[in-house]
Amino acid sequence: MTARDTAPGEAFLYIYRLKPGMGPAYDEKHRAVWPEILALIDAAGIYDYQIWRHEEIVVCRMRARDGFRAASAATAASEVQRAWTASMAEIFLEIGDAEGEPLWLDEVFAHRVGETTR
Repeated sequence: MTARDTAPGEAFLYIYRLKPGMGPAYDEKHRAVWPEILALIDAAGIYDYQIWRHEEIVVCRMRARDGFRAASAATAASEVQRAWTASMAEIFLEIGDAEGEPLWLDEVFAHRVGETTR
């Protein structure tokens, strides 16, 4: 998949794949997110961040003040982010494609009152 960005405030969604049986460990890590990670999320302009999990599939949805690329650049430059990701390395099976892009979810249907659907 090619690099992409989102408009400021536009939601972006992607998935992670966990190693078999690692869902509870993933949940446990997220019940105790480091305060430094929360501060980094705020500093990166991410103001709406939600995570869902079904077995070994994790769905992440975010909205960032300046779009995905700006938020990603801010978090990628952080030693705290590198340490957080490393602390979960044994949990993840797949977090990106061969080019390092997130495993993007593409919208295939939407129904919004007053808007045209795809």
